[in-house]
Amino acid sequence: MNSMGWIRASRDRSVKVTVLTGVLSLAIGAGTAYAYWATDGSGGGSAGVGDMQTVTVEALVSGDTPASTLIPGGTADVVLRVNNPNPYSVQVYSVTNNGAATADDAHNSCTTTGVTFTGTASPLSPTVSIAANSSTLITLPGAASMDATSQSACQGATFHLPVTLAVRK
Repeated sequence: MNSMGWIRASRDRSVKVTVLTGVLSLAIGAGTAYAYWATDGSGGGSAGVGDMQTVTVEALVSGDTPASTLIPGGTADVVLRVNNPNPYSVQVYSVTNNGAATADDAHNSCTTTGVTFTGTASPLSPTVSIAANSSTLITLPGAASMDATSQSACQGATFHLPVTLAVRK
């Protein structure tokens, strides 16, 4: 073989290698694109749901007083101090009666109170939300009433009204 033949053979081989490399690159690239668009997948996951802690109605503290007073034949506001121990806010959905009204300890002769509690509509309007880990006062206008059967011993009493709150996250 002369020196010219070797150069031509070498050039032909490098052209063939270059063409073959280009064809393989296109084939690999097309395969990657096909795999990217045509893949299927599946998997699993899990999540935990914590239990809501009980939202409570607490005893009123000094300064938590209603704007109106209750007299026989009348109505008055009910003030509730509500505690939300949850790490998220909750919405009070309704407040319902859960038993008979009783007078405070200083008025133990007041056995016939004549006091009733009128629950709220569901959902409570206007909406009341309680921030996470906090307490708030809720005033229910005219929710307590007193009839004429109330004893004189009930004058000046603070009445305890058992209620049930429905709350939602």
